[in-house]
Amino acid sequence: MLLDTPKAEMGWNAKPFTLLDPDGNSYNLSDLQGENGLLIAFICNHCPYVKRIINRFVHDAKLLQAEGINVVAISSNDYRYVPEDSPDNMRAFAKTNGFTFPYLVDEEQAIAKSYGAVCTPDFYGFNKAGALQYRGRLDDAVMGDATNRKTELLDALLQITKTGHGPASQHPSIGCSIKWK
Repeated sequence: MLLDTPKAEMGWNAKPFTLLDPDGNSYNLSDLQGENGLLIAFICNHCPYVKRIINRFVHDAKLLQAEGINVVAISSNDYRYVPEDSPDNMRAFAKTNGFTFPYLVDEEQAIAKSYGAVCTPDFYGFNKAGALQYRGRLDDAVMGDATNRKTELLDALLQITKTGHGPASQHPSIGCSIKWK
């Protein structure tokens, strides 16, 4: 089912978590916080919206990482219902798409619920103090031609590194609903 993200109240602090990647390595929020902020992306392998934007997301993530903003992707889908989203397939998806950031399994779906994530992709940008400053889409191309895209997420997070605050105008992300247990 196609969903878009609800408008988020800005300023709440990133909720602590500890999750594993497909290889069993543990990551927690405090380890992931970057010098200039953190981007949390709720994604999955099978969603056509994620597949359409994944190359652009990975490209923008590398630019953010170079600016001291850490990036983490989290899959909260029930992979027993959607086997394409299994940890083994997550590992392959990350490798195929050149992830330079952790891709974590939200097995119990508690993190997605605590953040209010509703779809894939769903992006959350936090400033260096850990306060939410962006919840929106990757860019204005969405499923269309990305040749002249406006890099909304990248621009917002770069603004956050300079000012501590995200843009006043933010467009919701659009994607497939998270597959809940």
